[in-house]
Amino acid sequence: MSDTTDNRPEGNDRSDRVEPSPQHENITPAAQTPPASTPRSDVPPMPTRSPAAAAAAWPPPAAGTAAPQPRPSTHGAYASAPSGASAPSGQAFGPGATSAHPTLVMPESASTPPRKKSSAPRIAALLVAAALVGGGAGLGGTYAGLSLWGGENASSVSGPTAITVNDPQNVNATAAVASKVVPSVVTISATGTQGGGTGSGVVLNDDGYVLTNTHVVTLDGQTGNAKISVTTSDGKVYAATVVGTDPTYDLAVIKLQNATGLTPIEFADSSKLNVGDATVAVGAPLDLPNTVTTGIVSALNRSIQVASSAAPSDGSDEQQQEPGQESPFRFDFGQGQQSQSASQTIKIAVIQTDAAINPGNSGGALVDDQGKLIGINVAIASAGGSSSGGQSGNIGVGFSIPSDIAKRISSEIIENGSATHGLLGASVQDAAAQQGATTTGALVAEAVSGGAAQAAGLTKGDVITEFNGIPVTNSIDLTAQVRALAAGAKAEVTYLRGGQQKTAEVTLGSMPAS
Repeated sequence: MSDTTDNRPEGNDRSDRVEPSPQHENITPAAQTPPASTPRSDVPPMPTRSPAAAAAAWPPPAAGTAAPQPRPSTHGAYASAPSGASAPSGQAFGPGATSAHPTLVMPESASTPPRKKSSAPRIAALLVAAALVGGGAGLGGTYAGLSLWGGENASSVSGPTAITVNDPQNVNATAAVASKVVPSVVTISATGTQGGGTGSGVVLNDDGYVLTNTHVVTLDGQTGNAKISVTTSDGKVYAATVVGTDPTYDLAVIKLQNATGLTPIEFADSSKLNVGDATVAVGAPLDLPNTVTTGIVSALNRSIQVASSAAPSDGSDEQQQEPGQESPFRFDFGQGQQSQSASQTIKIAVIQTDAAINPGNSGGALVDDQGKLIGINVAIASAGGSSSGGQSGNIGVGFSIPSDIAKRISSEIIENGSATHGLLGASVQDAAAQQGATTTGALVAEAVSGGAAQAAGLTKGDVITEFNGIPVTNSIDLTAQVRALAAGAKAEVTYLRGGQQKTAEVTLGSMPAS
């Protein structure tokens, strides 16, 4: 995802191209002498004014023929102007080109140094794709008057409706990814009788299903019938209703009313991530829509415990928390303070990232370097861990629910209105906290009669160290991994008994509905 010294795709070296002189600024490519060599037809050109303009000019003319004048694209591999759009179309990266602007030309050097492996072909492909899906979305434009839900604190902001690119020849991979992802991320405003808040969401399909967090649409459990308004990246505003919520993993699905032609997010396989992989977070921190931040995957298979007023009450598969302990993790609310009455917690498996995540990013997208969804942003760590102080901003420790988990839960919500979760049927404690402990893990304090753990042969005193191959270092890890699976799922458990390692296959029960 790093920039290179030469971002042109292989085969697009136009060393014999004539530089336009000041007195011939209106010369178009059609009036120039065609290059002596035949351009490669398997690599799209780097954009000059915009990816849409590049798409309209692709594939290149055969050697020895004049280049056609710009016209709406008719190539089967690329979409033409969006329905109802006025010409010129595809102005995803600033104003449409006119004859008053010279054709932009890549600078040439006296000698061409050996090329390093370049990300330019991927960037070009992402930019062209972004131009096609965002051509009618006004990328690079602005709009004003976005209303914040917040009672007496309501205000308005103005800003870019999407990604602005002023110099298409020097676009890096982050801008290309952002241009692809921004049309699939929305800003969500929710208001109830006690106030309001803002968050983000990702588009699941073209007719208006959007995935977000439960704490966004319920104001952390304060209301079950919040008024929800959704603003898309192109400035359109929709009313929305809640399809279903899943407080156990803090996910929810809403449905935009009378929405068509939206751009769905593309899912990645989060189980294939590596620590150090590039990440891009897109959302509306502090109600600043279409905000893009970058980072890396800081940790995988991390588990966190977050206080939640909407959390279901469930006495099984729980660890015993020491008095005075307080989690440093907080839902990143867009407005207002987190509820002070939260007495329950949820345990969730997350991706840790150092991409800046701030209040309002909740429910937004964490994507990889191809613009595919790897996580739903859900929480941030606060330095000091106090929920009574002011809102804590980004300190480089943010968390996202892996896309594999989010995909399963959202699919179940759309199909059934709710999602299921596995139940181990055991009370567990931190093994390392026990006197004389020699290992980390989840200590089985009790295997519930008739539960999944007992049926698999687990007994009091066993220390679970792995669950489906994922290391278990404490009771939170175990609960989070069990809850990530659907009811009835099978899993392999590795545990220690009397110093000897054993394995067992467990068929999970079903967590009671809240």
